[in-house]
Amino acid sequence: MNATKYRPVIQPAPKDRKWPDNRITKAPIWCSVDLRDGNQALIDPMGIETKLAYFDLLVKIGFKEIEICFPSASDTEFDFCRRLIEENHIPDDVTIQVLCQAREHLIKRTMEAIKGAPNVIFHIYNSTSPAQRKYTFNKSKEEIIKIAVDGVKCIKECMKDFPKEESEKIRLEYSPESFSMTELDYAIEICEAVKNEWGTSPDKKIIFNLPTTVECYTPNVYADSIEYFAQHISDRKNVIISTHCHNDRGTGVAECELALMAGADRVEGCLFGNGERTGNLDIVTVALNMFSEGIDPKLDFSDLPEIADSYQEYTKMEIPPRTPYAGGLAYTALSGGHQDAIAKGLSAREKLSQDAIWDVPYLLIDPKDIGRKYEGIIRINSQSGKGGASFILEHSFGYSIPKAMQGEIGKLIKEESDKAQRELKSEEILELFEKQWLYNRNTLEVLDLASTMVGTSGDEEMVSVRGVIRYKGEKITIGGSGNGPLDGFVSSLKETSVPKFNITYFTEHSIGKGSDTAAIAYVQISMEDGKHLWGVGKSSNVGRAGIAAVVSALNQ
Repeated sequence: MNATKYRPVIQPAPKDRKWPDNRITKAPIWCSVDLRDGNQALIDPMGIETKLAYFDLLVKIGFKEIEICFPSASDTEFDFCRRLIEENHIPDDVTIQVLCQAREHLIKRTMEAIKGAPNVIFHIYNSTSPAQRKYTFNKSKEEIIKIAVDGVKCIKECMKDFPKEESEKIRLEYSPESFSMTELDYAIEICEAVKNEWGTSPDKKIIFNLPTTVECYTPNVYADSIEYFAQHISDRKNVIISTHCHNDRGTGVAECELALMAGADRVEGCLFGNGERTGNLDIVTVALNMFSEGIDPKLDFSDLPEIADSYQEYTKMEIPPRTPYAGGLAYTALSGGHQDAIAKGLSAREKLSQDAIWDVPYLLIDPKDIGRKYEGIIRINSQSGKGGASFILEHSFGYSIPKAMQGEIGKLIKEESDKAQRELKSEEILELFEKQWLYNRNTLEVLDLASTMVGTSGDEEMVSVRGVIRYKGEKITIGGSGNGPLDGFVSSLKETSVPKFNITYFTEHSIGKGSDTAAIAYVQISMEDGKHLWGVGKSSNVGRAGIAAVVSALNQ
């Protein structure tokens, strides 16, 4: 690998750099470019009907500015624009944006496409970097500026054919394409020329879109460029600075966030980062990053799974499982330590009010806020800890496993996952748990059992227990009494060859609802050799659940 043929892009730094001390405190102006920049990057671009459905999705999410197409690029693009306008798909509070190169015949075609639109941003661009000037245009800096200014003049000339009230609703956005590789002072020079030709006022602000057409430096350099531009562009109050970040270096989100700290007002990007090469900025991530800090992003991602499904259907693109917020594994913990902390945090939170500050370990936001469910938070493999399997058993199936028993369950599940060399599903965890503790009859089995109240002893009722068990293949008749069915059963075993033991822990709870309600009992017994064994019993009869739990423990 020969790195000597590469060199860093050097940009001037702002005077008295301020952005590192700033914080993002409010949502920017959002502009979705899914239907244009995102669509052109698809292997199979969307047809008109799909784009109409996607447009409606973007409106539902809350985008107020949507770049819909490149009308002069094809009849499909032109026709889509016309259908949006003629079929009244555009709400009054939504502005459509159209993209066009600074070329006369393309501008005229684009102006035809937007006639009758309620609100329009005409987005014009031409490339400005040294490489583009050298290889694409073979023109000087002055000649490149003239291309941009002539484009603005053409737009203004075409607007004369529009009704006055319609032309007044056309706003201008200019992009010095390849801004990230353009000399910063030259980018400002060309933007000044465009602004002077267009004319601005507080009611007629111009949008300067400053794209990292190719992300070519660290995010702090982009922030420096934004702050420097804001310091040196004239009439800053009449200018909207917009970002359009690509992700070639994998830092598009960071680049956008630092640019907002540096003074950018507006953000262009796509849902889930769709776009050329490694993609555009992922607006979902930036918006939900704000949300995680208590800032209203002004975009509605409360049903993110539905949005993700629609995106994948329309674009035929997949959302990688590790994608922030939306990925299938975004709320999944496979590490035992993480599982245990999540389980404890969620359990503690159930006792708090709904608006309590969110502080569950390893979960940046509450998955419920974006339509995700807890069932998939913890998944079990050979790296999982003692709390993970117990969390699944509790939250998916209703078993409240005593903390002291969780290690036994975790050990079993880890061993089985290691044997399978894969993650275990929730149903498999339940099956292993029940097989080991509820249905295990390998040593001791109760064949027949009856209990009768025979009187009282002090404040306690005395119960007589009799029945038949099979222990190590031998049928044994049992009988005994105690202060309840469980105590009577334990007493009856003392006269058999079953090893002697004492109950050291007992708890129970109900499971199910209505006629399906059952009692679940958990016991720990201590054997004469000091060994401790856990058992679990389940029965519709409360007294029998404890007996079943003792049998379960002895079968361990």
